[in-house]
Amino acid sequence: MKRNTIRHSALSLAIGLGLSVPAVHAQQARTEIDVTEVEVEVVEDGRATTLDAITVTARRRSESIQDVPVAVSAFGEEQLKDLQASNIDGLQGAVPNMNIVQGRGSANSVNVFIRGIGQPDALQTFDPGVGMYVDDVYYARINGALFSLFDVQQVEVLRGPQGTLYGKNSTGGAIKIATRNPFDDTGGAAELVVGGDGRREGRFYVGGQLGETVAASVALAKIDNDGFIHDPDSRRTFNGDDTFAFRAKAVFQPTDGFRATLSVDRTRQDTDLTVGHPTAPLVATDLVLGPVVLKPAPTGEYDFRTRTSFAPWQGQEMTHTGVSLTAEWDLNDNLLLKSISAYRELQTHSFIDIDASEFELGDVLVALDQDQVSQELQLQYDNGGNLQATFGLYYMKEDVPSYQEAYADDLFFNGGVPVDFLRTIDDDLSTTSKAAFAHFNWEFAPTWTLAAGVRYTEDEKDYTRSTSTFWASDSLFLGVLPFSALNETVAFQARQKWSAVTPSLSLHKAFSDNASGYVSANRGFKSGGFNGRANSALETTAAVFDPEFVWTYEAGFKFRSGDGRLQANVAAFHSRYEDFQARVSEVLNPDSPTPTFSFPVLNAAEMEINGFEFEGVARLGEATTLSAQLGWTDASYKNFADLRTTDPTNPAYDPTLHAHVPFTPDWTARVALQHAFSLGGSGTLTLGGDVSYRGDTWLSVDNRANLMQEAYTLVGLYGVWDSPQYVWQVRAGVRNLTDEVYKVEGQEFSSVGNIQTAYYGRPRDWSLSVRYNF
Repeated sequence: MKRNTIRHSALSLAIGLGLSVPAVHAQQARTEIDVTEVEVEVVEDGRATTLDAITVTARRRSESIQDVPVAVSAFGEEQLKDLQASNIDGLQGAVPNMNIVQGRGSANSVNVFIRGIGQPDALQTFDPGVGMYVDDVYYARINGALFSLFDVQQVEVLRGPQGTLYGKNSTGGAIKIATRNPFDDTGGAAELVVGGDGRREGRFYVGGQLGETVAASVALAKIDNDGFIHDPDSRRTFNGDDTFAFRAKAVFQPTDGFRATLSVDRTRQDTDLTVGHPTAPLVATDLVLGPVVLKPAPTGEYDFRTRTSFAPWQGQEMTHTGVSLTAEWDLNDNLLLKSISAYRELQTHSFIDIDASEFELGDVLVALDQDQVSQELQLQYDNGGNLQATFGLYYMKEDVPSYQEAYADDLFFNGGVPVDFLRTIDDDLSTTSKAAFAHFNWEFAPTWTLAAGVRYTEDEKDYTRSTSTFWASDSLFLGVLPFSALNETVAFQARQKWSAVTPSLSLHKAFSDNASGYVSANRGFKSGGFNGRANSALETTAAVFDPEFVWTYEAGFKFRSGDGRLQANVAAFHSRYEDFQARVSEVLNPDSPTPTFSFPVLNAAEMEINGFEFEGVARLGEATTLSAQLGWTDASYKNFADLRTTDPTNPAYDPTLHAHVPFTPDWTARVALQHAFSLGGSGTLTLGGDVSYRGDTWLSVDNRANLMQEAYTLVGLYGVWDSPQYVWQVRAGVRNLTDEVYKVEGQEFSSVGNIQTAYYGRPRDWSLSVRYNF
């Protein structure tokens, strides 16, 4: 046998994370880097005989990924391809107890829940519950976070509260993306992809050293597909993509003790609408004649056909631009200073057909012009033995001015005469976030390690909002007043500051060289905010909502067999979640069809969340790999302060309205199998597939039966041919082989036109790619 060494970079030198990494292809492209080393036993025909034995130096000392007390999943470039994931939502099904899907009605946003915690409303006045990072830079909005995975080296998904080691605090977890480093990922690659629904993609990367001290890289991606939802009358297609993405990096290393990376990126998207499907009757209000059913409830299985009231030129546009500079200084043998400076801009101009029909009931324009500047400083200490520490300061300033219009010309009638309705909204949210954190890792006795951290966060928000309504009709209101008399403007301004101390503590025990266990406790904090849908003067008096807090207690066990052919990680957790920020749709009287336009945000709930997670991978024989993930979550409300569920005299009383925690299935599971066939001098052929399962999932805070997705199973298959020297790669795959029809997201605005819109996952889809490495 001969031994090959494959090396991959960790995402951040500030965190020491255990990576639950599935086995990589033995044919994966080889790169060199000094952060994480992976050694794979390889037989002469190129097939691996053991699983990856990974050594990380993320805490500036070598340690096995199995020794770090963190529940985390990690995916390299080849694993992402095996998942057939071209965007970050392709991780759906691959991580226990995570729900990650394209955001409702948006081509550029992502909705993420981990262990029952996330952001249940897409409005910009809410903060994400799961932190999103690219090269250690925090992305403050879920808009623009549906990343195209075109130059990714590794993706890590951390489960549970984060914040004492890096970046922004988060309650649910963090997703960290690391892009390629030109000092390590030298050479280049060009890839072309075709597939179903007019899929056409091109990706290109080139990087390398320009001298002994400088390296640079350029990555490009052009992604097009026509979409999988059709209007049979106009022949328009929806839910497609048209994106161009670019990233350039320059790395400077003039001495062994200093490194700096400058990165510039830009993403431009211009596509048609992302539409869903109405699941309940759409109802208009006639002020004289009563309710009018515009569209009855659908029957039968969804056929991916739809109509819209928007014109072809009313689509969705996004421009996302950023620049960052990361610098590291080795002050001496024990101290490292790290600086992460970043500036980002996000502009969106998106029309969203919330009612998903040819009627104007909930049609909106949402235009954001966000910018953020952030600065993080870390001082890392390692005594070379039993003590490591990280001290950090974090600052972020974000401004999110937005303009919105809501169109509802089909929502009101007056004795059969249409009443035009327009609402305009101008608002501006400014956030200043400051934090200081510290974390210590102390091996106080052989095989025993205590880790403790604490973070102080102070968030200050300044919000202004003005909304105006415009009514117009050829008739008079009940024959007396002109409709223009109903026009009004509601405005308010608020400023609020919140602070929190969030500690973390863990105890780790190494039972042997191949087995370890840990217990941990972590507190998470998510800032309060303002109701960006306060449409009446009364609602402005209660427009502020408070922060969320969560305590998560976890126990884990990590095992690797002595022969390196089996690896398994298990974690169990218990979370106490307080002051859940719930946006509800207030229906004052279900017998009245008159819209209330009321969408209060309540610190409504206390939750208890219990769960279990398993991730395992086994090498069977010399060329077969079996991997599995299993997650179980039992999330329940211990209290939900909503009069509609607690007051039987309320006309809208429904004790089942909050019976289920949204976006949190009880079971998630996946099994994947792959086998490599040696073709001798003709290369290697790898065949693989996976089956994933997701339990019943409720897609709205107000539990509507129409917006519940019953349990379903998805199947994927792929085949990969690699040339003998890994110069060429041809890959073919199919997703959703059984053509399952399933919902992934929901829009619940029952108080306006009875809107209950579901968004569906992609039907059966195929792809074929050719890649050339140079």
